[in-house]
Amino acid sequence: MKLFLRVMKALSDSNRVKIIKMLQHRMMCVCELQAALRIAQPSVSKHLKILEDAGLVASSKDGLWVNYHLTSGHDSPYAASLLGNLRHWLDDDSEVAKLISGLPLIQREIICRK
Repeated sequence: MKLFLRVMKALSDSNRVKIIKMLQHRMMCVCELQAALRIAQPSVSKHLKILEDAGLVASSKDGLWVNYHLTSGHDSPYAASLLGNLRHWLDDDSEVAKLISGLPLIQREIICRK
């Protein structure tokens, strides 16, 4: 029951759902997610930690960058099921569509000037 509730609570916030939808399209770092969502860096980091704890998101280090990506959900049948369903849900939502269409313009090298 605890794992189920952790996954459900992780997806109970609109910014966390938006993060999931963006990560369906590509790996992203905190600064890219921050630029897309237009929220503070600590807030993005907190959302990512909640999503990681629920088994929905994982990170990998690449030099100076920490890239976030979706997991396969193999550690949790609840995470796997919801990640699979979210691939088909909310694509027609105007907020999600706007975020996705803006992803090509968000480039970490420009945002962070590194």
